[in-house]
Amino acid sequence: MSEQRSAEATAAAASVPAFSKSEMMIVAAARELAGQRVCFVGVGLPNIAVNLARITVAPELELVYESGAFGAKPARLPLSIGDPTIVTGATAAVSMFELFSFYLQGGLVDVGFLGAAQVDRYGNLNSTVIGDYEHPKTRLPGSGGACEIAINARQVFVIMRQSKRSFVDRIDFRTSPGNLGGAEAAARVRREQGWLGRGPSVVVTDLGIYHFDDSGEMRLDSIHPGATLEQVRDTMGWEPRVAEPLVTTPAPTPEELRLIREELDPEGAYTK
Repeated sequence: MSEQRSAEATAAAASVPAFSKSEMMIVAAARELAGQRVCFVGVGLPNIAVNLARITVAPELELVYESGAFGAKPARLPLSIGDPTIVTGATAAVSMFELFSFYLQGGLVDVGFLGAAQVDRYGNLNSTVIGDYEHPKTRLPGSGGACEIAINARQVFVIMRQSKRSFVDRIDFRTSPGNLGGAEAAARVRREQGWLGRGPSVVVTDLGIYHFDDSGEMRLDSIHPGATLEQVRDTMGWEPRVAEPLVTTPAPTPEELRLIREELDPEGAYTK
């Protein structure tokens, strides 16, 4: 019987096509969107993830793009936030002022999808500078709408590759507030400032999936196939909290991979 079970497990594993780390990130992020309704998203990996979710686990998902499109169904992979394909099938195309004032600040966005150059244990994000602000080693694109998304979307999803350069003990600049110095302090500031959002709820990387515990700190809840705890620890600037038990992220299904490779990113611009 044990030989039969081993053979069945081997056959099941062999039936799953090989996948890249980027594809694993996209699939993991898409699954986290199950049951969500309105998602504010940018281009790149987040865009592929939310469109995959819309096709699979969240058919009612409405996509909102910073350039002013609400309820869009892009006919192809957008090249930038200003790509005309973003308005394909949109429920509305409005000005950026209207989008931020009436939709985002009006509390109508359930999930904001963000990336960054740096993240700390409390989900605070830096996309402004690396190094000292006055004399930075690298000047980054800045906030754009990221700060407003972070404080007004009901919850924030973060997707980014994991390294010691990006997962740091202390970010060089707080562009987008997460849980500040902890959940208690963040809750107080949100009340005082009238922020609508609850802050970050999930971080998806090329190694695993993190959620936030009661203290407001990231906790590794799921590790991707092929990744190890040693790799996780070697790519973070602090000792991570780890769920007990720590589970393995289910591998992408053949259908999820087909959708990514044939419909969402057929040229592999973001997934190879």
